[in-house]
Amino acid sequence: MNFSVTKNGKPLDKSLYNWDEKTKTFSSNESELVLDFTDWYGVTFKTGSYCTFNTGSGCTFDTYSHCIFKNGSNCIFITGSDCTFNTYSHCTFKTGSNCIFNTGINCKFKTGRDWETFLQ
Repeated sequence: MNFSVTKNGKPLDKSLYNWDEKTKTFSSNESELVLDFTDWYGVTFKTGSYCTFNTGSGCTFDTYSHCIFKNGSNCIFITGSDCTFNTYSHCTFKTGSNCIFNTGINCKFKTGRDWETFLQ
């Protein structure tokens, strides 16, 4: 399966990220990336800020702030502030403040100090 990683509309130099296909882990200290892993499931991402993710289900994200996520179900997000999430169901979010959530059912949120569970 293929994936793409771009920055400013150009493919990111492979020396600026690490992809471990065995563990399905993508890591980069770069910010402002656009990552298209649409056909991949169960990937772990570690990135900087202002990244956009298009992925399948069951992914884990450890990012800085201002990221946008378009994902399938059963994902876990640990992010900074000001992120936007468009996901399917059964996702868990632990974020900073000022985040926007558009999700399916049975998602758990920890934003700031309090856990909130929204059953839509």
